[in-house]
Amino acid sequence: ESGFFDPDKPVNDFTDDELDAFLYRDGVKVKIGGTNMTYQGLVPKVQQSMLTKDREQMQSHIRAFVDRAVAFAPCPECGGTRLAEPARSAKIAGKNIADCCAMQVSDLLGWVRSIDEPGAKTLLDALDDLLASFVDIGLGYLSLDRGASTLSGGEAQRLKMIKHLGSPLTDVTYVFDEPTAGLHPHDIERMNRLLVQLRDKGNTVLVVEHKPETIVIADHVVDVGPGAGAAGGEIVFTGSVDGLRAADTVTGRHLDDRARVKEAVRASTGALEIRGATANNLQNVDVDIPTGVLVALTGVAGSGKSSLVTEQLAGRDGVVFVDQGAIKGSSRSNPATYTGLLEPVRKAFAKANGVKPALFSANSEGACPTCKGNGVITTEFGFMQGVTTPCEDCGGRRFMAEVLDYTLGEKSIADVFDMPATEALEFFSAGESKVPAAAKILQRLVDVGLGYVALGQALNTLSGGERQRLKLAVQMTEGASVYVLDEPTTGLHLADVDRMLAMLDRLVDSGVSVIAIEHHQAVMAHADWIIDMGPGAGHEGGTVVFEGTPADLVAARATLTGEHLAEYVVG
Repeated sequence: ESGFFDPDKPVNDFTDDELDAFLYRDGVKVKIGGTNMTYQGLVPKVQQSMLTKDREQMQSHIRAFVDRAVAFAPCPECGGTRLAEPARSAKIAGKNIADCCAMQVSDLLGWVRSIDEPGAKTLLDALDDLLASFVDIGLGYLSLDRGASTLSGGEAQRLKMIKHLGSPLTDVTYVFDEPTAGLHPHDIERMNRLLVQLRDKGNTVLVVEHKPETIVIADHVVDVGPGAGAAGGEIVFTGSVDGLRAADTVTGRHLDDRARVKEAVRASTGALEIRGATANNLQNVDVDIPTGVLVALTGVAGSGKSSLVTEQLAGRDGVVFVDQGAIKGSSRSNPATYTGLLEPVRKAFAKANGVKPALFSANSEGACPTCKGNGVITTEFGFMQGVTTPCEDCGGRRFMAEVLDYTLGEKSIADVFDMPATEALEFFSAGESKVPAAAKILQRLVDVGLGYVALGQALNTLSGGERQRLKLAVQMTEGASVYVLDEPTTGLHLADVDRMLAMLDRLVDSGVSVIAIEHHQAVMAHADWIIDMGPGAGHEGGTVVFEGTPADLVAARATLTGEHLAEYVVG
């Protein structure tokens, strides 16, 4: 109704002025039906509503549209540096600020140290200290212009640590949630030194951690248990590391666990060929990844492991890449809805009670009308942050009261959502509540180490490792021939690693190939074949430094991975 073109006229018949108005006119005030409005052409409308957002933050359907409709390329004027000509023309020792930001941090540190400018000594010393912190914490392979969305969880957390290491504050309490996530044993040693430095500056450092290499440097240990989920929530030990070793807790019993190198390895059934891989720091890599076996892809952080998989394997027919990225879904999504478990459960409740299945969905007819099935009420205060409180009508259970009167095996649908997967597996496996289709899905959740997770727990509360294992549980039904797992032991307690290895064995024994990008020595020792990337990170990595069995890697001790694996294994 803007009047700039006839909406019934084919676009092909538009005049030049009409086509320009339809596609490009921007910010024109028009009056329609007595109301003042702003008209935008199609291109500026798409740019404003979609392209101003980070692609990774877009909803999946919008991201799919953008991928179809938009081609991204570096700006021809600035070369993608985002800097105007005066900034690009200002140089020190032949480099402008964009050149410096594109350099690997370890190289940039050398360049800073080569500058002899007495008048800028204070600034150069501060830069030296900051860049040296990157190298010390194992991030010397990054460049300063690296997109934040491309960083792994471990890399992002270590960047936060660098910020605090340079802080002059003391008597501060720092809480780190699994700072060793994504770190090679060689890098964990660096991390430990930094944690001790923070402590020695006069701070309190609280570390939530599973890795024994970090637990053993603690001055005081608090062990929570005795189990997971409803079976946990108690303090089972406090004291020294030696006291923990002597304590009869799950952590204490497994603290000094060591593995034996697998001597009898499986024979491969073929190979996935990779030729000329050059993504990121990869240096024209050629490698054959054996199939029909468990392959561990190892190497220090930044050595090129993920680049090799992402460029060469992800997207191939029959290959499923299970990473730790966010699971797409609404705030209502939970393990029951994500895995498809809710469908057979709803039908079983409907059949047992002679009513419609839609009553047993918090997104449909059974939803509490007050909170619309959310279980909570969010009160907005305008300029202040909103407050979320449990719905008073349903008590946070999300369903109408009459729906909760319908039961299966003396449990309501809300009771089922409150169950951890292990309890639900037992419930749906026998008696009048037996639902084979539900039990099959629940068995996969237990197999991947998620037996403690409640079926109704919001997906956005799961850790990266939990999200990955949930994706794996779902994708185990898709009939893939190759599974690529990105650090499947992330977030796992020492006692749960054995369960994960048993699950990987079952996958391989069922006829599929499993490639695990992994730093945990227990997984390396259990693998049939190891491909080690390195020798270092960034441009010091990007090559295959070892291919062979775990026993061969331990015997050679020719790489950082080999040295740490040799120290870990017994016999």
